[in-house]
Amino acid sequence: MAARRSADPATLFDAARAGDRVALPRLLSLIERGGDGARAVAGIAYRSPGQAYTVGITGAPGAGKSTLTDQLIKRARTRGLDGSDQVAVLAIDPSSPFSGGAILGDRVRMQNHALDDKVFIRSMATRGHLGGLAVAVPDAVRVLSAVGVPVVLLETVGVGQQEVAVAAATDTTIVVVNPGWGDAIQANKAGLLEIADLFVINKADRPGARETRRDLELMLDLTQLGDWRPPIVDTVASSGEGVDDLWTAITDHRSHLMASGALEASRRARLAREFHQILLARVEEHLDELLAGDRFAPVVADLAAGTIDPYEASDRLLGGLLPES
Repeated sequence: MAARRSADPATLFDAARAGDRVALPRLLSLIERGGDGARAVAGIAYRSPGQAYTVGITGAPGAGKSTLTDQLIKRARTRGLDGSDQVAVLAIDPSSPFSGGAILGDRVRMQNHALDDKVFIRSMATRGHLGGLAVAVPDAVRVLSAVGVPVVLLETVGVGQQEVAVAAATDTTIVVVNPGWGDAIQANKAGLLEIADLFVINKADRPGARETRRDLELMLDLTQLGDWRPPIVDTVASSGEGVDDLWTAITDHRSHLMASGALEASRRARLAREFHQILLARVEEHLDELLAGDRFAPVVADLAAGTIDPYEASDRLLGGLLPES
C-alpha cells in the first residue's frame, strides 16, 4: 500500500519491480506530466540495468495495427525473447491519451489481456512534456526496461510526422499497409519506406494483396541501401494468420542487428538525438522567457522601422548567448 500513497520515484520503482500494478502507471504519469517529477523518474531509469527491445508499429489509420498488436502480444507471451514472457504496449496518441476517441476504441481490442499481470498497456500523449513525444516516449521505454519489461510494442494511431518519428525511434520498425492502399505513392509520401525494417500487408485475404507486394518489392529494388532488405509479410490479423511469420521476422531482424553491431550503434545514435531534442527544448524555454522580457519590444520596433535586419535583431536580443560569427 505504500506505493499507492507515496509518489516518491524510488519507492515507486521498488514497488513496480515487485509487481505492483499501480506503481508502474504512476511512474509513467510522472513522465508524461514533465517537470521535476519526470526528471527524477528519468534519472533513476537511465541508471538502471536492462534495455527493452522495442518494436514500432505504424501505418495508415484503418490498416489493422491494433488488431495486429493484439496478436503480437500473444506471440510475445508464448514465444518471448531471451526466455521472458512479459510485454508492454505504448499506444501513441499525439492529441490526448484519455479523450474517449480512437485510441481508447483501439485499446478495446486488447482488453482480453487486461487481467494478465505479464502484459502492460498504456495510452500515451505529450501533455506538454518538455521535448514532446520525442523525449517522453524514450523515457517511458526506459522506465519499462528498469522494472524488467523485455519487449515494448509502440503502436501509433496514424502516420503524421510526429508519430512516424516516434515509431522510427525503435529497434525494429514495422510499416503496416493494406491491399489497394496505393503503396507506390503513399509510402513515399509519408516517408514510410525509409523507416521500415519490416513491411506487413495486413488483410492479405482481400483482393490486391499480390499487386501491393509487387509495388513494395519494386520500391525496395529501387531504393534499398545497406545489408538488410525489409521482408514483406502477409497477415490476416483478425484470424492470426501470418502473425507467427511476422514474429519470426522480428526476431530475425533482432538477430541481424545484434550480430552486425548495428543494434548498439543505432541505440547510441537515438540517444544522441534524444539529447539534442532535450537541449532544443530547454533552449526554447529560455527563449520564451527572453521574449517575455523588456528587451523584446524595442528590438521589434527597430526591426519594423527598418533600422536593423532580423539577423542583427537576433544578435542584439541574444547578446552573448551566441558565438561570434
